[in-house]
Amino acid sequence: MKRRLLTGNGAAAWAARLAGVDYVPAFPITPQTEIIESLANWIDRGEMPGRLVTLESEHSMLTAAGAAAATGVRVFSATSSQGLLYAMEMLYTVSGWRAPFVLVNVSRGLSSPITLEPDHNDILAARDSGFLQIHCATCQEVLDSVLLAYRLGEDNRVRLPVLVNMDGFYLSFTREPVEVPEAEAVAAFLPSFQAGEIRFRASAPESQAVAVLGGGPYSYFRYETHLAARIAIQVYDELADVFEQSFGRRHAAVECYRCEDADYLFVMIGSFATKARAAVDSLREAGWSIGLLRPRLFRPFPEAQVRRLLAGRRAVAVIDQNLSFGAGGVLYAELAAALYGEKAAPPVLASFVGGLGGRDIPPEEFYEIARLIRDAAERGETPPPRLLYTEAELRETRKLQAIAKVERAGLGAKS
Repeated sequence: MKRRLLTGNGAAAWAARLAGVDYVPAFPITPQTEIIESLANWIDRGEMPGRLVTLESEHSMLTAAGAAAATGVRVFSATSSQGLLYAMEMLYTVSGWRAPFVLVNVSRGLSSPITLEPDHNDILAARDSGFLQIHCATCQEVLDSVLLAYRLGEDNRVRLPVLVNMDGFYLSFTREPVEVPEAEAVAAFLPSFQAGEIRFRASAPESQAVAVLGGGPYSYFRYETHLAARIAIQVYDELADVFEQSFGRRHAAVECYRCEDADYLFVMIGSFATKARAAVDSLREAGWSIGLLRPRLFRPFPEAQVRRLLAGRRAVAVIDQNLSFGAGGVLYAELAAALYGEKAAPPVLASFVGGLGGRDIPPEEFYEIARLIRDAAERGETPPPRLLYTEAELRETRKLQAIAKVERAGLGAKS
């Protein structure tokens, strides 16, 4: 095992190389392009077997990925933001084919207004597509999660494609020390893809139930996909044990940091959770009984584990780096649903939306969140949802609006 200084994109590329992928259908988009460039260079220099083909769009890219996976080819691809949305039709289609492959999404906020910075509205728009979802907080997790994703998706009990998500810029272009395992060790953990019953061959043509069907057969096949996704929680837990035995690192479906005696918890996904980790350490030094809960597996959502880990807490702050317009934070809704119907009184569950478009969440905001949920728990009240946003930011936005208004007025006078 070698330690390398890698970006998140570099870690994803190394994982695909170690997994022995056969085919990489690709279309470039910021901030994902470095992944494809790295794989293209290795293939061009003969350092990595396989074939990389640039398609004319993400829609075609996902079509090619699903078709290749259905023939028994191990497939890897990557996208981001608007690219993931461009491919959205095919996300639903290829998951219905039960064609397992790995798609890395480098999260970026969606238009409009346009941004190159990250949030999670792109990846969470795909939560109901049939793709499983693993969310990463570090470059090491990116590499490890891609390897886990192949074992998970290709398992005969699952047979579904997997999205591995990392935050653009904050993780995709951040260099961190990453333990890169030897190819032999990866081959022992991740055997060659055995396509089994879904394999298509020119020498033995056959059909698959993807034609127009009535409601009865349609319901059957959709529910089969749902059951496969649900069993993926059990399969993931098994693979986390095997991965730890193979490489010495454990990636549980839900990470719980300093939670053992915590009365209060932050709940987050993605790389911004590392900011919450640092805030937990500072608050602990100040005498707070607080921890961090971070789901790695988002689809299927590990609700039983989440319920167990939230039991007995006084208050929980769910910090969403996304916004479902008219509803609020998606992660908050997932936790509220998981806690509904519990016999024991659930903790106070508070919703905070922050980090949209890559906006930073500084330490003082975590401290203020901790104070707010402590006060809410003491009053026995659920605080209203809040957007993390400062008066200084509001003044700056108002200033820009005023400048734009003056410029529009000037243009009108000239015309």
